[in-house]
Amino acid sequence: MRELTVLCVGPDEDERAATREALVSDGAVTVTEARSVAEAGDALDAGGVDCVVTAYDLPDGTGLDVAARVRETTPDTPCILFTDAAPGRIDTADREDVVVEYLPRDMPGAREALARMVGNLVDQRTQVGYPLPTREDERLAALEQYDRPGMDAADAFDRLTTLAREYFDVDVAFVGLIDAHEERFLACAGADWETLTREDSMCTHTILRDDLMIVEDTHEDDRFADNDRLDDLGIRAYAGVPLETPRGATIGAFCLTHDEPRSFSEAELADLRRFAAEAMDQLELRRQLNECEAERDAGEATGTGDGGDGP
Repeated sequence: MRELTVLCVGPDEDERAATREALVSDGAVTVTEARSVAEAGDALDAGGVDCVVTAYDLPDGTGLDVAARVRETTPDTPCILFTDAAPGRIDTADREDVVVEYLPRDMPGAREALARMVGNLVDQRTQVGYPLPTREDERLAALEQYDRPGMDAADAFDRLTTLAREYFDVDVAFVGLIDAHEERFLACAGADWETLTREDSMCTHTILRDDLMIVEDTHEDDRFADNDRLDDLGIRAYAGVPLETPRGATIGAFCLTHDEPRSFSEAELADLRRFAAEAMDQLELRRQLNECEAERDAGEATGTGDGGDGP
């Protein structure tokens, strides 16, 4: 078993020390410490954290603020609220979308239970092999409305990705939809990619974000540095914008890739968002057309549609 890195956040040095001692007792855990939300954010930005254990009351916020930072940086990293604050005192009004495990610090054997919880949560995370959105079932249900036989938009997306590839001067521009196990490319200018497993897809991470994801060099990013498949595809730089439906479900991404490290200007990123918006508009139009055709066919079958023989 590889050694795990746990970030322990809390203002009380003695409490952090006791927690650290419990977590490292089996020799397979390294603990890094932070006293505040700001320090926790710096540690998360540095990368390499497998699990976060945080107190609720912090000098510059709460443990839920730390959990929100986890959600922004590495959404699949487990976060445990380890505190003596009663559930009724924990203000979740502004953090309804933040998912944390709650473990009372004043329960008997709390730190031993914490060590077991950390191990179980990290094991569950690694079994999947890629991060999942918090509402994955809802996302997949929404995807079914946009990814059906008869909703071919190849010509429109071919033109859009070809234009984007030339406009941004990159190797590849593509539109991808992400189902339960893989990413399927609706159009891919500059390459002949058809599908990619979610373990290998960078868009698996993009759909977790509210806005675009930029990776200037995959070899310098902990999430992708060991992904040999990206090297096989010639991906060293990446920019992707989530494709979000009008009801807020993210079903895929509009992306650019390049075979050398590169950055993107703010003007380029603004234009990339416009390309993504156009792609989503095309998908939404085809969903609506498909829905109208289905209603028409149903009406004709029952004799209640326009031109039917019903009353």
